[in-house]
Amino acid sequence: MLPNRALYGEDHNGLRDSLRRFIAEEIAPHFDAWEEAGIVDRSLWGKLGAAGFLCPSVGEEHGGLGADFRMHTVVAEELAYSGFMGPAADVSVHADVCLGYLLHHATPEQKQRWLPGMVDGSLVSAIAMSEPGTGSDLQGVRTRAVRDGDDWVINGAKTFISNGQHADIVIVVCRTGEGRGSGNMTLIVVEADRVGFRRGRNLDKLGQISADTSELFFDDVRVPVDNTLAAEGQAMGMLMSELPQERLIIAVTSIAAAQKAFDITRDYVRERKAFGQAVADFQNTRYRLAELKTELSVGWAFVDQCIGRHLEGRLTTFDASMAKLWCSEMQGRVVDVGVQMHGGYGFMREYEICRLYADARVQRIYGGTSEIMKELISRNL
Repeated sequence: MLPNRALYGEDHNGLRDSLRRFIAEEIAPHFDAWEEAGIVDRSLWGKLGAAGFLCPSVGEEHGGLGADFRMHTVVAEELAYSGFMGPAADVSVHADVCLGYLLHHATPEQKQRWLPGMVDGSLVSAIAMSEPGTGSDLQGVRTRAVRDGDDWVINGAKTFISNGQHADIVIVVCRTGEGRGSGNMTLIVVEADRVGFRRGRNLDKLGQISADTSELFFDDVRVPVDNTLAAEGQAMGMLMSELPQERLIIAVTSIAAAQKAFDITRDYVRERKAFGQAVADFQNTRYRLAELKTELSVGWAFVDQCIGRHLEGRLTTFDASMAKLWCSEMQGRVVDVGVQMHGGYGFMREYEICRLYADARVQRIYGGTSEIMKELISRNL
């Protein structure tokens, strides 16, 4: 089970209980079909919104709960611990990543246009950073927006875009000037019904198979200048201010999923017999599980510390990078041991640990690779 922590109060635990019931009723019965289809059903978004699980920190004036970020981490933890990482990833990108750009940088008119739909699930959001050939190098972005009167005209391609198939709005990182300087990048919101916007493949992945991950194409897409977030040339500043939250939430989902992998492995080795005794009775098994239990406990303590700092507005790039690095790398170790302790069954997709192993791998890549995290951390030594 997820540990009880002083960070959360009665309201958070109430949300946790409601979400657990929702997962059992609305996600678990359909998850295998979504995995086979490679995408969750669009109706899930409306159900999540109606139940109050989307974007809880949005103010009441836009249909939200006006809650603090702990409500977001409760949702992220429970979805990840359920083992259904496809829906967990989709919801997190929408509510924990895209939302921040609109809450903190959109005009009142833009908020009124987009936030109510993000809360009720009628509007799904995505953010388009990565491009073929750019990866983590955001200043290498080639998608270009050219000013034409009161419009931007956008041309380019994006890839690895979460929620790309379902998205109604996409926050697009565009080049609006010459050279690699940070002042040449702008964030522009593109509605999916704009002429020239095209969805490419729903990408075939190693894990998180039901997560909606796509290619997107922009062919002379005309968007009003009013769709610009903040101002022209401000993209890098906004990205740098919002990435710590994104990396923190990846740490949260990583450790919650790692806890699930640990729990099912512990239960399995207690039941599984070898050489006339439970696998859990072998010293090697006990010691390895003891190590992982310790790593998880240390990880939860640091994650909670980072959440507390974020609530106070004190979460640094370095804190968030350390949390993501530690938790995602630790998740990889936990699922690897889990597969090993399941033996041959751990390699079978009918066993949950196999799916958790595949789903875990991308946590060390998206939101900034482990190598990028180390580079960022090293700058604060």
